[in-house]
Amino acid sequence: MSGGAILIHSRFLVDRLGPIDLPAPVFTPDDVADGIPPGIAAQVEVLVTGGAVPNALIDALPCLRLVACFSTGYEGIDLAHLHARGITLTTAAGVNAHDVADHALALLLALWHRIPTADRDVRDGRWRESLPPRHSLRGRSAGVVGLGRIGLAIARRLAAHELQVGWYGPREKAGVEFARAPSLLALAERSDILIVASRAVPENMGQIDADVLAALGPQGVLVNVSRGFLVDEPALLAALRSGGIAGAAVDVFAQEPVDAAIWRALPNVVLTPHLGGFTVEAGTDMIGQLRENVRRHFRGEPLLTPEEIDDRTVTPNASDRQYGGAHDR
Repeated sequence: MSGGAILIHSRFLVDRLGPIDLPAPVFTPDDVADGIPPGIAAQVEVLVTGGAVPNALIDALPCLRLVACFSTGYEGIDLAHLHARGITLTTAAGVNAHDVADHALALLLALWHRIPTADRDVRDGRWRESLPPRHSLRGRSAGVVGLGRIGLAIARRLAAHELQVGWYGPREKAGVEFARAPSLLALAERSDILIVASRAVPENMGQIDADVLAALGPQGVLVNVSRGFLVDEPALLAALRSGGIAGAAVDVFAQEPVDAAIWRALPNVVLTPHLGGFTVEAGTDMIGQLRENVRRHFRGEPLLTPEEIDDRTVTPNASDRQYGGAHDR
């Protein structure tokens, strides 16, 4: 069994993680609130985090071998820097895919059928005669951007609602029952609905830009349940204001918490506060998977969800973030 200590780099996780049942010292944010003492830094073999980890912190831990991340996304962690040091990253990959897919469909249905507006109208004493006519969702064309675990779960839910489903991603996928478009622009052009489920990695930053929104067109709607930085938010806001697209349903934003004033005047949006994957059950499973990855590391067993690097995986700005204690969430 491997030796070494565990540093929990998140107040959010201290109580939720509970005992790991391993003979390893555990340090918390309180132990490193004023910086990491050399005596602790020299012991830490596993770093448990809820999100961003600056390279300065990684470099302060000479014996670090595993970063165990509570979340599915790791855009705040420089994977290339970890691998250069021989450090493995594990995430909650796959744990909340079905919850995020459910939320994407809920957002689409709420937007398409104007459910928030209808709810307000009933509360204000207006009946359905005051509402504009609705169109059926059945038979519409939907494009899913990114067909990983979440994207595939979304695509299958759309197909169950009798939509025509296509997708786009950087590589073909064997055994997938949906047609891949030759490009993102081509997918947008043929879609009434575009749902963003692509990986939160730098090469996808701003992939939903003004050209993609123009291709989606004035009758099209956008749903984003991945990460806010994948969408050119100023271009999206401009398209919503000008009628360049019909509407958007957004769970993730360029800056979070979001500045509500930016969106308040837009009647053609449905907004939620980045909660797509946050169900009680998903949270329990994410903690369980994190704990199991840590246990397996110390026991020398294969990890459940190691993130592999390729030539496209470099996290922007992770090295530029200043380490200011252990408060990442």
